Amino acid sequence: QVQLVESGGGLGQAGGSLRLSCAASESISSFNAMGWYRQAPGKQRELVATITSSGATNYADSVKGRFTISRNNAKNMVSLQMNGLKPEDTAVYYCAAESRERLGEYAYWGQGTQVTVSS
Repeated sequence: QVQLVESGGGLGQAGGSLRLSCAASESISSFNAMGWYRQAPGKQRELVATITSSGATNYADSVKGRFTISRNNAKNMVSLQMNGLKPEDTAVYYCAAESRERLGEYAYWGQGTQVTVSS
């Protein structure tokens, strides 16, 4: 089972930027898609962005134009560049890998990294 470890979380200022990274224990090219999700306190986990092995991306409407997901297969790493941060971006961010058996379902998760955006 793949291990995913997020890093780069912390305190950001409204209008500022943060870059999250996800290191995988095995080749991310073996997964059809990788993604970032987030969960605010008392809220449901929600999709932030996904990227397929071919480079196709998908973003939540709330982050389109502000966040960019990318992958570096050689480094087994997925990143999330977050620009134009807003206080509502505050959440625990999780890296995830799509299930090889059940396409569309993200079955492998990192431990999460806290992102806090001050107003």
